[in-house]
Amino acid sequence: MTNKQPPGDRPAQPQTPAGEKLQKVLARSGLGSRREMERWIEQGRVTIEGRPAKLGDRVAGSAKIAVDGKPLSTAPAEETRCILYHKPTGEVCSRKDPQGRRTVFERLPKPKAGRWISIGRLDYNTSGLLLFTTDGELANKLMHPSSNIEREYMVRVMGQWDESMLQRLREGVMLEDGVARFTDIQDGGGDGINHWFYVVLMEGRNREVRRLWESQGLTVSRLKRVRYGDVFIPSKVKQGQWVELESKEVKSLYRMADMPLKQQKRGTMKEREKMQRQFSKRRGPASARGRGKS
Repeated sequence: MTNKQPPGDRPAQPQTPAGEKLQKVLARSGLGSRREMERWIEQGRVTIEGRPAKLGDRVAGSAKIAVDGKPLSTAPAEETRCILYHKPTGEVCSRKDPQGRRTVFERLPKPKAGRWISIGRLDYNTSGLLLFTTDGELANKLMHPSSNIEREYMVRVMGQWDESMLQRLREGVMLEDGVARFTDIQDGGGDGINHWFYVVLMEGRNREVRRLWESQGLTVSRLKRVRYGDVFIPSKVKQGQWVELESKEVKSLYRMADMPLKQQKRGTMKEREKMQRQFSKRRGPASARGRGKS
């Protein structure tokens, strides 16, 4: 005969703490990646309601979070602002660099509300299209591995290649962090040992374009991102210049993120005048479809 325990005496079932993981909330605010935020928590730089935070903490939307003693706003952005920056080589995508190198944030306009959050990154030696937004949720969704957004690069490789090599790169090769492949490769021309290609990836792993070509014994001597999803780098935007995204491009980003469109906020008149002054400077010949080898 089974002894039945009265309902009131049953042991309580374990419950998942309410709220989101602290490092996720911090990353969405644009401070850095989740891994970086975990290090900040371990270093004691983050507090919740005045007490030191620890790994594993979850927070509700009303929680008072501070980083390095400064309050952090965790409210979702009600408006959005999005810009495109043509990153030159020789700049890093961090807000501060221990080596004192120039960062991509130094040339950007200063938003009145919120802060710029980079949608993905480009390494030090890669140039081209880099998107920024003040909407942390949008950036987080677009950077998530499940987003499957096309990223197109113009790449110059040095070495001997043939069609069988290109086919291997389309089918997939094993790298140290798993199988990777280009979903499309188009011949961009060239002569001698240097040759241009346009390649498309569906993810943003670290140095993935370079590592794919290196797996075949070729060296990447130049790399530039020319497209992110439906957004192309305009030919008028030269290295070190930025431009406000058009409404249709902002709509495209929210569609790719599967998020409802938020009201688009524009820069100030002073910022718009500064943006236009960039383009009045002497420019080289325009290139089709934003794919110039500049």
